[in-house]
Parts: sequence; structure tokens; C-alpha cells
Amino acid sequence: MSTYDQFAGFAQTWGLLYFFLIFTGVVIYALWPRNRKTFEAAARIPLSED
Repeated sequence: MSTYDQFAGFAQTWGLLYFFLIFTGVVIYALWPRNRKTFEAAARIPLSED
């Protein structure tokens, strides 16, 4: 097994874990009850007549 294959396997495994953790963090942030008013206000922006 070459060094490239070892590095590619390492990058695929830990890269997947890294992106999964980032995705989980974003979902938790978006669904956190404290942020509800901020996101509801942002959702109404296209409907405002300014």
C-alpha cells in the first residue's frame, strides 16, 4: 500500500467525520429555540414592502 493510498484513506475517513460534525453543528444552531425569532424575521424579509 502506497503512501498516497494511506493518505487518501485517512482524508476520506476523517474528512467525512469533520463535515458530519460541521453539518450537525449548523443544524443544531438553526433549530436552537433562542434563534427562532431571528430566523422568523429573516423569513419575512422578502414579504416586506420597503
